[in-house]
Amino acid sequence: QLQASGGGLVQAGGSLRLSCAASGRTFSAYPMGWFRQAPGKEREFVAAIRRIGGNTNYADSVRGRFTISRDNAKNTVYLQMISLKPEDTAVYYCAALKYYSDTFYYTVDDVHSWGQGTLVTVSS
Repeated sequence: QLQASGGGLVQAGGSLRLSCAASGRTFSAYPMGWFRQAPGKEREFVAAIRRIGGNTNYADSVRGRFTISRDNAKNTVYLQMISLKPEDTAVYYCAALKYYSDTFYYTVDDVHSWGQGTLVTVSS
């Protein structure tokens, strides 16, 4: 089970850090990712991180502004977001992924399991 937290209201240019805590003993067995869904839009890939070793993959829209990381000892994955823009406003979902790739653009079909979302609102 995945539990996301850390969302909130922030002004454009601000920062937030999302966390996603996993229960159970299998957290380190899965690559992890973040997706987001804006009102009226489909859920889209944001970032992914492999099980061990720190390799990461980002959507073009967030590369250079968002950083995904994980702490397997704490069963937690993070998404540090800086220089936030109004278009980053969405519900953010963490996910356990079926596999990892440095270049693959993930879709919802590549997700093993979802956490509940946390709302990020960026005001202009």
